[in-house]
Amino acid sequence: MGGVDQAFVQEPEQRPKPSTIEVDGIPVIDMSVSGTGGIEKLASEIGNACRKWGFFQVINHGVPLELRQRVEKVAKAFFDLPIEEKRKAKRDELNFTGYHDEEHTKNVRDWKEVFDMLIEDPTFLPASPDPDDEEIRTYSNKWPENPPEFRETCQEYCREVEKLAFKLLELISLSLGLPANRLSDFFKHQTGMLRLNYYPPCPSPELALGVGRHRDGGALTVLAQDDVGGLQIRRQSDGEWIPIKPIPNAYIINIADALQVTLVLLVQRGQEKRLLIVGV
Repeated sequence: MGGVDQAFVQEPEQRPKPSTIEVDGIPVIDMSVSGTGGIEKLASEIGNACRKWGFFQVINHGVPLELRQRVEKVAKAFFDLPIEEKRKAKRDELNFTGYHDEEHTKNVRDWKEVFDMLIEDPTFLPASPDPDDEEIRTYSNKWPENPPEFRETCQEYCREVEKLAFKLLELISLSLGLPANRLSDFFKHQTGMLRLNYYPPCPSPELALGVGRHRDGGALTVLAQDDVGGLQIRRQSDGEWIPIKPIPNAYIINIADALQVTLVLLVQRGQEKRLLIVGV
C-alpha cells in the first residue's frame, strides 16, 4: 500500500493530517538561575508546566552543546552503516540493549531504527515481579565495533543527561513544597536508558509514523529533537495532535507514567505523543 509494507500502515484515524495546527506550543523554561528567589521561581515554572501540559522544553540546561553534537555525529555514523554491520549489535531475547529495527507500537510497526543502552552498566534487575523471587539478572550493554568512538561518547553523554534529569526531579520536588531530594531518593537505583532514534525517509509518510501514539512508562523522558522536528503531543482539551517546534539545543521533558504514579499530587495526566516522518 502506497510504497510501504502493510505492517507499517496506521489505521485511517491515526494517520497524520496534511494540515498543520498553529499553536503557541508547550512552555519553554530557561534553567539558568540568577538573583534572589531564582530557584523558587524556576521550580514554580516547572510545576505549572507539569500540571498544565506534562511536557515542557528547557534551555540553558547545562548539557554541553559540543557533547550533544558529538553524540549526533556518532549516531549518524552508526545508522549509516550497512544493515548487516548494524545487526552485529542487535538486541536479542536475553538482552534488550543494542540495535533494533522491528519495534511495534500498538501492534503497528514503527518507521524507525533504534539503539538502546543502559546508563548503569551493568544493571541488576529482579528476574520476575514476584517479591518472593530472589533471583537477580544482570544486563550489560552491547557496543558496535564502529564507529570506534561510539561507546565513549555515548557514556559521557549519558552522565550529563542523567545530571539534568536529577536536577529536574529536585525542581519538581520543590514545586510541590517537598525537600529537594524527596523524589531523587526514589531513583537512586534507577534503570535509565539512552535511546538513539533514526527515522529513514519514507516513501509514504501519510500512511506511517516514526513512532505510533504512546505514553512513556518511565519517570522522566529527556528528548533531544533535531531541526527536522516531527514530534507531536495530543492536546487533552480537543484531542488534536500539536506539533512541537524544534528549538536549537533545547530538550523536551515529558513527565512519564512512573513519576505520575509516584506523584499523585500532580493533577495533570501525561499526554500521548507520536512522531511524524519525512517523505523521500
